[in-house]
Amino acid sequence: MLGDGTGSKGNKVESLSTKLKEKQERLEQILADLAAEAAKGNPVVVEGKKDEAALSELGVTGLTFTVKTGGKSFLDAASEIESRNPAAVILLLDFDWRGRQGMAKMRQNLERARIKTDTRFWRDLKAMVGHDIQSVESLPAYLETLRQKTE
Repeated sequence: MLGDGTGSKGNKVESLSTKLKEKQERLEQILADLAAEAAKGNPVVVEGKKDEAALSELGVTGLTFTVKTGGKSFLDAASEIESRNPAAVILLLDFDWRGRQGMAKMRQNLERARIKTDTRFWRDLKAMVGHDIQSVESLPAYLETLRQKTE
């Protein structure tokens, strides 16, 4: 029937809304899992202070290390992390080319120091939002946009 809102256009809008809602829920679950791991004492390694603030805004608290502040090299950052003697760290650098390069360098430096690196949150987030945003600091605004679109 025409004009009753049940046509194919209505289904497409509903389908898009459903997909956005699923994406929002999945993103919130990844962030909740990340927060739980950080709360267990697993430090999170990010690029800078804005990334650190974004994680805090998203409810991820606990020890964080920044690798691109104060003119530190990746080796300096790895040495700082090693001095705290964690069994494992969560690597969560940006999703762009430089972030990928940094992930590889940090992973190599930390594993050389016999510190386990957890990259699953980075991989999951990159797969989900990597085409839309390039940095960890953009996650709060991205999540808020998803929430607004699904209201």
